Amino acid sequence: MTSVAHQSGAAAEPLSGTQWTIAADGHQAVVVEVGGGLRSYRANGVDHVSGYGDDELAAGCAGQILAPWPNRIRDGQYTFEGTQYQLFITEPERNNALHGLVNYARWHAVEQSADAVTLEYLMPAQPGYPWPLRLRTTWQVSAAGLRATHEVTNLAAQPVPFGFSVHPYLQIPGVPVDELTLTLPARNRLLVDSRLLPIGASKVAGTEFDYTEGRRIGAAVLDTAFGDVEHAADGTSTVVLAGGGAEVRIWGDDSFGWWQVFTSDTLSGDRYRKAVAIEPMTCPPDAFRSGRGLIVLDPGDAWRGVWGITPVPAS
Repeated sequence: MTSVAHQSGAAAEPLSGTQWTIAADGHQAVVVEVGGGLRSYRANGVDHVSGYGDDELAAGCAGQILAPWPNRIRDGQYTFEGTQYQLFITEPERNNALHGLVNYARWHAVEQSADAVTLEYLMPAQPGYPWPLRLRTTWQVSAAGLRATHEVTNLAAQPVPFGFSVHPYLQIPGVPVDELTLTLPARNRLLVDSRLLPIGASKVAGTEFDYTEGRRIGAAVLDTAFGDVEHAADGTSTVVLAGGGAEVRIWGDDSFGWWQVFTSDTLSGDRYRKAVAIEPMTCPPDAFRSGRGLIVLDPGDAWRGVWGITPVPAS
């Protein structure tokens, strides 16, 4: 067999694969092939998410899609319809299966226009999750901000367990996390152990975790799932970060009953407490084991969820 020599000077592929840029009305986003997620989003020249370069991996899961489960599964083990399954351990320091199976898969574009792109990934059956899924996401920008529409279809002949989240890091440039005010419409939070797995829940009213009326983050260290979310009349719930006279809002429709908030304390370098990951989730951590918020998709059924980011510049 003849070996093929490396061609000197050949252009290196970005670590996140093909890049798709969408733009409209002063808003611009870049979404990527590897993971199908959001690498950057800016409005009128202001970066409202802390992303990463095309020559970097998505640090801290920045902008990634988390499916068919978000967050953690204890020991990577769960039982569904009487059968026990073992997932690969992807957070070895805590012995958990973390953030699903699609965040480093290659997605491909099935539709594209100047202001929108639709990406798709056909996820194969695999050890620990022996059911194929079709995942499709439409990313779109407009004068109203960024909007993401997700649809996941069960291609298996059996029901499947399912959960979904996304992992954007929101920021107001020039305003450190400690000086941001967080408003979060949720009445309780999960209590977790040293492995960040739930061991109970607690009401937030009257505590330092009550962000329902807005509270300065200050020195608070958050990697917290908030539940019992309040939804507006249109079915959406909205989390707001404010600082320096500006705001950035993230909203989700009623398919998202949880918000995870992470103040970036375990990230290194200039990413440390630079931005706040605010993640709309369909279920809390370890839902495959607890059943809490778990979605079961019957054969051929599809789940659909919509969320978005709306910047409000300083007046």
